Amino acid sequence: CSRPQKVCLCPFLPIHPLKVSTCLYIIQHPAEESRVLRTVPLLAACLPPDKCKILVGRRFSEDRYPELATVCRNPNTLILYPGAEAANLEEVAVMSPSPSVMIIIDGTWSQAKDIFYKNSLFRLPKQVQLKTNHSSQYVIRTQPTNTCLSTLECAAVALAIMEKNKSIQETILHPLQALCAFQLQHGAQIHHSKEHLLKNGLYDKPMPKNKRKLRRMELLVNNVKI
Repeated sequence: CSRPQKVCLCPFLPIHPLKVSTCLYIIQHPAEESRVLRTVPLLAACLPPDKCKILVGRRFSEDRYPELATVCRNPNTLILYPGAEAANLEEVAVMSPSPSVMIIIDGTWSQAKDIFYKNSLFRLPKQVQLKTNHSSQYVIRTQPTNTCLSTLECAAVALAIMEKNKSIQETILHPLQALCAFQLQHGAQIHHSKEHLLKNGLYDKPMPKNKRKLRRMELLVNNVKI
């Protein structure tokens, strides 16, 4: 896991990479590379190299990424991105028993939105989303809402659904749980979601002057899906 021995997460990783038929393509925003506590390296450590491919960038053209373009045109490829047009992954998995490729965008919500809407390739695969009320276990990083999940958590839930194997989710989440425990033991604080802080009057940062951002915060307080 390339972490110091005192906080090494290797004992919490699977002894052998998980055997999965689904291949993940993680589209990572460049800003994520510099984050110390990012989760994608833990995800990659749980899976065979040919089942977890990471592409870093903001713009993905067909000329520069011909392999990705081929993947996006494959009818068995799915992209995990919530929205009005996204189908429930559990329902799609029942109808699509064949091995699939899943694309997941790794970044903040605004970064992921920018990547999704400014790359036409990502509108080619079938769009799916997770229907889950689980709270994120990635408690050392602030999430927009109580049910927003980290990239690793999304991948864990999605793979468990696609592979029809609940234990996959537990195995992938194990190192994340250990990471958070280590950080909390060494002085990190639990980060409540922005939604939780706003609803409970605990948000201590200046409110944004931008009307669009202010409107998004009002929707969070009123529990409106954004």
